[in-house]
Amino acid sequence: MTSASSQQTSTDTTTPAGVSQPPVAEARPVARTHHGHTFTDDFDWLRDKESDEVIAHLNAENAYTASVTADQEPLRAAIFGEIKAHTVETDLSVPSRKDGWWYFVRTEEGQQYATHCRVQATDTGDRLADWTPPVIEPGVPVAGEQVILDGNAEAEGQPFFSLGGIAVSRDGNLMAYAVDHAADERFTLRIRDLRTGTDLADEIPNVSYGLVFDATGTRVFYTVPDDSWRPYRILAHTLGTGVEQDQLLFQEDDPGMWSGLGLSADRTELLISVGNSEIAETLALDLPDSPDEPLSELRMLVSRDLGLLHDVDPVTLDGQRHYVIVHNKDFSSEDEEHGPTPAPNNMVSLAARDTVTDPRFWRTVVGHSATTKVDGTAVTATHLALGVRRETTPRTLVMPLAGLGTAQQAAPVEPDFGEELYSCELGGAPFDSPFLRLGYSSWVTPTQVLDYEVDGWENSGRLHLRRQVEVPGYDPEQYLVERWWAPAESAAGDARKAAIPLTVIRRQDTEWDGSNPCVVYGYGSYEMSMDPGFTAARLSLLDRGVVYVVAHVRGGGELGRGWYDHGKKLHKKNSFTDFVDATRFVAQSGWVDPDRIAAMGGSAGGLLMGGVLNLAPQLYRACVAQVPFVDALTSILDPDLPLSALEWEEWGNPITDPEVYRYMQEYTPYENVRAVDYPAIAAVTSLNDTRVLYVEPAKWVQQLRRTVTSDQTTPLAEGGAPIVLKTEMDGGHGGASGRYRAWEDRAWDYAFLLTALGATELRA
Repeated sequence: MTSASSQQTSTDTTTPAGVSQPPVAEARPVARTHHGHTFTDDFDWLRDKESDEVIAHLNAENAYTASVTADQEPLRAAIFGEIKAHTVETDLSVPSRKDGWWYFVRTEEGQQYATHCRVQATDTGDRLADWTPPVIEPGVPVAGEQVILDGNAEAEGQPFFSLGGIAVSRDGNLMAYAVDHAADERFTLRIRDLRTGTDLADEIPNVSYGLVFDATGTRVFYTVPDDSWRPYRILAHTLGTGVEQDQLLFQEDDPGMWSGLGLSADRTELLISVGNSEIAETLALDLPDSPDEPLSELRMLVSRDLGLLHDVDPVTLDGQRHYVIVHNKDFSSEDEEHGPTPAPNNMVSLAARDTVTDPRFWRTVVGHSATTKVDGTAVTATHLALGVRRETTPRTLVMPLAGLGTAQQAAPVEPDFGEELYSCELGGAPFDSPFLRLGYSSWVTPTQVLDYEVDGWENSGRLHLRRQVEVPGYDPEQYLVERWWAPAESAAGDARKAAIPLTVIRRQDTEWDGSNPCVVYGYGSYEMSMDPGFTAARLSLLDRGVVYVVAHVRGGGELGRGWYDHGKKLHKKNSFTDFVDATRFVAQSGWVDPDRIAAMGGSAGGLLMGGVLNLAPQLYRACVAQVPFVDALTSILDPDLPLSALEWEEWGNPITDPEVYRYMQEYTPYENVRAVDYPAIAAVTSLNDTRVLYVEPAKWVQQLRRTVTSDQTTPLAEGGAPIVLKTEMDGGHGGASGRYRAWEDRAWDYAFLLTALGATELRA
């Protein structure tokens, strides 16, 4: 391959005011051959992030984008102002108790980042009173309040700031925290003495997400990523010693497996989890009570040899150690010929410590259901909480530990809410608390923080509202949410029999006259679900008459594991055809103008955007693709790229499997751009993104511009279809850091879509 830095630049680097033509990257062909197929990539040289020429090209793209979208600046400013007006900028979270302290987060008007604080708790002997959070006022310090980490101070003078984790020792004296200033998700771990506010000499660079203290507060456990950003090592650091002395507890050498760590609810065991989207393994380490006691050996709990996806929660019942296991195979019906029965929506079992490795001794707590998927569990000293998904929405069920796994086991109960489409998710389960902390939200209901009372089972079930997020100027009665079902008419084979759930949000005063603009949003990968949740930013679309549609396409997890399985690997095209069918269904509904529909998605949802535009570009007036995974095949063919090997469980392995290669080659967006009219396209990316490299949208934009036949020269507001690339030069996968910059990014995206849709004016 020819070094890009040795070539003369071919890009226009003039100022925004003088940019009239998009930058044209020189074609420098590089051939890629696999399984007898050769693809010639003219723009592979753009991946050289260290090249001055590449940086100049990205800057030129930004200048062109700024010029082409300059007329949208007033609209962007208006949307930013609307988001700001709907947000209480000086605010705080509901305090959460851990040991002898209440921890909470403050935000202050004008500050980009949150401030992490705490205040001491008191114990009176009244459990309900002692675990009821103190009432703390926004912007008003509390007597004895202690700032443990000010994100604004940590970010000062830095282009980027992100936390990879915070952990406080059990005695409350020390805090471990991990900071990223480069936006590459490689963090530096530091230890702060909260009694003095000063950091210790201990500093560990290049760590990944997740860190915990042991019970003695003298050791910190952390994860380390490999060269491809895959967390693969678990280490223990003893405070006051050099990093070179850190003890390696576990190393995962399979490039297709991800490692992580966590503590049991009672903080007596360290759990190490290893896995991907299809198989997992869990090991445990008993934590010593004394700093002088050495760490024990890891114990296997659930081996990968069982071929299970699973999660494990340790629990003590009647003085004996047990494990609650969520898993996807039913061993109670195993036979020698066929093995265990598949349980794709998961079941819950209970295993004693001495027999946990043998599933023949597991006792069923919750059996498999075709209509309800168990996503996970959490335990307290007295109760088991279940996170489940039913009828597309996440819910929380609760049952006492007494009698668990026996004939005396109580049936799970569920908090009752009045809305049809909502999210009720576990926000915290402090081990000794008489409450479970829940987060409740819907598409039109701002987040509520609730404490669900579980003490005294016969009288339990009361919900205590601890906080309702305030949204100034918002009236939920003005908005309406409906569930529509679109037939999957374009899918192959039996998949055509499916119905695609759609969430449709609009203002109550929207008329059924076929004139309304529409934005269709989707994701559809990794079994991630687009769950009900309120965001003030979306009001800027709805209040301009936009009908906002979330297409819950296959590849997500909204309808259980089967919905995911039929949108991955050799079924991935179902995600694209589902989105197209959803759009056609909406276009024919009578609610929207078929000529005023836009699409939006990010990351793997950006892959969805690219695939959909290649399939049916005529359906859309505009598209915003955020950090789009549009050169999927090239990336997954390179195991040395960040996280590529882990992606094989999602898309298949095109390196070894010619059928996977052929299938991916048929849909990967970059290689399938067609010479037809496409809509206006904004590709938004970040230079330091390690999950979806900036080079993917940079190449895609070049391929689009030279291939499509649409009018790229007429301004967007006048019906043109420009194709622009916007690169955040200091950002990561989530864009720039800081809440105000995040609002600016959202305002930019929405202004692009609204301009294209001719929906720039607020409704009365």
